[in-house]
Amino acid sequence: MKTENNQNQGKEQEEVLNEPMAETQELNTPEDQPQEEIKEEELEVEENKDNEWAEKYNHLNNDYLRLMADFDNYRKRTIKEKAELIKNGGERVILDLLPVVDNFERALKTMECAADVASIKEGVELIYQQLLKMLKQNGVEEIPTADVDFDTEYHEAITTIPAPTPEMKDKIIDCTTKGYKMNDKVIRHSKVVVGQ
Repeated sequence: MKTENNQNQGKEQEEVLNEPMAETQELNTPEDQPQEEIKEEELEVEENKDNEWAEKYNHLNNDYLRLMADFDNYRKRTIKEKAELIKNGGERVILDLLPVVDNFERALKTMECAADVASIKEGVELIYQQLLKMLKQNGVEEIPTADVDFDTEYHEAITTIPAPTPEMKDKIIDCTTKGYKMNDKVIRHSKVVVGQ
């Protein structure tokens, strides 16, 4: 009987020992459920973050596309304005030149029937002065050649002759074609004869 009791006690002890394990296993199961919920919450947070990043990307991409379109429109507009400026750039000069042309036409009509040469000469000189004034208003000025040293930036030597005096060596003796500058840029060199 003692052996049976010992065996029964041993079985009871095993059952008691097994019971806490069962309880532990039962306790582990509820802990697993919150972990699954945490994982689901983490997935939802990750999805929300992904959605936020996608929205930010779409917003930035949209801004970039708009900026590129604005820049392209600006570029096209400036090209068009530049072409118009080049095309119509001389308009102001032409408008200033038209009164000179009108005066020349009047002078030509007057020359047909006028007998006084002095008045015709005076009229042509007035028109010439008007033309020079118009050129000066547009930034054009004559390059001086009288009693100046030869300078390749402003002058073009068409020939050289022996200098009449030692002081005239390497100086301009005669100008065959006047040179002009526009806003300090040479637009036509003076053609000159230089003494050597």
